[in-house]
Amino acid sequence: MEGTFYVVGVGPGDPQLMTLKAANILEKCNTWFVPSAFEKGGSMALKIASGAVESNGKNILSHRFPMKPVHRGESPDPEVKEAWRDAAKKIMECLEGGEDVVFPTLGDPAIYSTGFYVCETLQEYGSSFHVEIVPGVSAIGAASAASAMPLCLGDERLVVIPATFENARIKELLEHCDVAVFMKVFKVMDRMVSLLEELDLLENAVLIERCSLEDQRVWTDIREATGTDIHYFSTMVVRKPSLL
Repeated sequence: MEGTFYVVGVGPGDPQLMTLKAANILEKCNTWFVPSAFEKGGSMALKIASGAVESNGKNILSHRFPMKPVHRGESPDPEVKEAWRDAAKKIMECLEGGEDVVFPTLGDPAIYSTGFYVCETLQEYGSSFHVEIVPGVSAIGAASAASAMPLCLGDERLVVIPATFENARIKELLEHCDVAVFMKVFKVMDRMVSLLEELDLLENAVLIERCSLEDQRVWTDIREATGTDIHYFSTMVVRKPSLL
């Protein structure tokens, strides 16, 4: 009998924000397939999971997934595609041997998670594996809590935008929403400050860096973050003036 592949959200950083279901699955699975952004670097997902569940004695399989942009509907970078394929092959070997495999992923699996790319690649191979997706506390929700700013109330419209979008596309989306959450802002912080200043939204933006971690920082004046090396665990929430 084939094993089950679990993609489990472990939350934004604080192990106490992990769900009971996520912890139970991590506890019962002997094989953890953990994503890493660097060849010899550690895994943040593993660090969070290990903060809630004992990892000693587990079969920890670390796999590097390159931090390169993926555009849906377009062929991914060959290095990225190869990383997905290698991961799928290793996971399939475990599943076909009857092992359950858990893939801990940051935040919630539904939001920019590598776990879904791995699931799609497994399906491409024609594997009849069983899969279970376990939701987690998202960086979006945690950023809202840290800044004490609601994401949406009443009939407000919320949009989640990668800050790496072109300015024209961001402007278009902002025209049709009341609240915007920007992900991946660490790459383009200076450009975002200039853009929001142009749109007269600078005073309505809050930046949350390393959300839920001990060194969390909330920037209420995002101009102070320009020219600084902010962490890639950074999220920005922008609410239009009429909503304040």
